Amino acid sequence: MADKTSAAMIQLDRVTKSFGSFQALKGVDLAIERGQKVVVCGPSGSGKSTMIRCINRLEEHDGGRIVVNGIELTTSVKDIDAVRREVGMVFQQFNLFPHLTAAENLMLAPRLVRKIPRKEARELAMHYLERVHIPEQADKYPAQLSGGQQQRVAIARSLCMKPEIMLFDEPTSALDPEMIKEVLDVMVELARDGMTMIVVTHEMGFARSVADVVVFMDNGEIVEQAPPQDFFHQARSERTKAFLSRILTH
Repeated sequence: MADKTSAAMIQLDRVTKSFGSFQALKGVDLAIERGQKVVVCGPSGSGKSTMIRCINRLEEHDGGRIVVNGIELTTSVKDIDAVRREVGMVFQQFNLFPHLTAAENLMLAPRLVRKIPRKEARELAMHYLERVHIPEQADKYPAQLSGGQQQRVAIARSLCMKPEIMLFDEPTSALDPEMIKEVLDVMVELARDGMTMIVVTHEMGFARSVADVVVFMDNGEIVEQAPPQDFFHQARSERTKAFLSRILTH
């Protein structure tokens, strides 16, 4: 069901989600405008990944409302498919098909979902491999690529569907330290191009330089949200301050 009354690109109103007796989200409210970059941080188990997985309907929320680009996520398969066409997602693990080359991984969804001819899909794949600065890796298999290269292929694969929104679930956490920067650099470029982004990460340098808003979650709730300057220097919540004191000393 379309809901054009909400001006936000993504709107969460009192969203709840439980796994058995564990309540992962406890009435989360969040509004994200078109083109905004939102970094979500917090301790392990705080609900960060569950929240963004609900936005892409990889998890079904139990209560409240989620509206993405005017479409409310309900049980309607049509609406879920419409939202997923708008939203790209990049995970901790790269989830590339090992038997397909980098280019073939990118070509798969455009060919299956959008019915694009093979030649056009190949051109699209090469365009986005250029976008993430690894066109020379097009015909290599995932096992022949570094972790950083595999993650950049995963980002390019999402971009091939031309999403309005990109969700990143700790995209650098599985990478060796020397590979983190190459992935973050690509994400910085996406941000500068105006992509609406939600990034779950502990990379606070990225948050400082790219985020419009930093959101701190703990125990299934949004404890604090503020522009980076305020978040890092004038945090109000004691829970936020304690988290920052731990993470910024590492």
